[in-house]
Amino acid sequence: MKSIGNFIVQAPDGQPVPLGDFAGKVLLVVNTASQCGFTPQYAGLEALWRQYGARGFAVIGFPCNQFGGQEPGNAEEIASFCRLSYDVSFPMMAKIEVNGGGTAPLYRWLKGEAPGLLGSKRIKWNFTKFLIGRDGRVVRRYAPTAKPGALGGDIEALL
Repeated sequence: MKSIGNFIVQAPDGQPVPLGDFAGKVLLVVNTASQCGFTPQYAGLEALWRQYGARGFAVIGFPCNQFGGQEPGNAEEIASFCRLSYDVSFPMMAKIEVNGGGTAPLYRWLKGEAPGLLGSKRIKWNFTKFLIGRDGRVVRRYAPTAKPGALGGDIEALL
């Protein structure tokens, strides 16, 4: 797979979401969790979405419960938490796995395209971020500690 547009993921209700629907947009793909020390990053992700969305940018969140059991809820609980706690309006997808034998194909591809520190392909924690260019290719991987607001310059450069 050479482009994010080749993948189909699931919406929280289980319906297929072809990522080709985001063709031509700059994307920030993030594995998220509702009970994590980095959870307040939802506010920064939403701010990026609101600031750049009209210019062809989207944030796509993928809840994941693989790190300390910090995303135990079902799709409805996750959506409610995101909406009520952080006014999240960017697209959130169904809960996935980002490491191990059950790794979602999208994340297998993302990790191969942009390995982490020292070439590691593992996702280390919640809120690892992947910036995707308009051509559907991975531009950069950011550690969970990277605050969304610090990504503005990189996003601007791609818009």
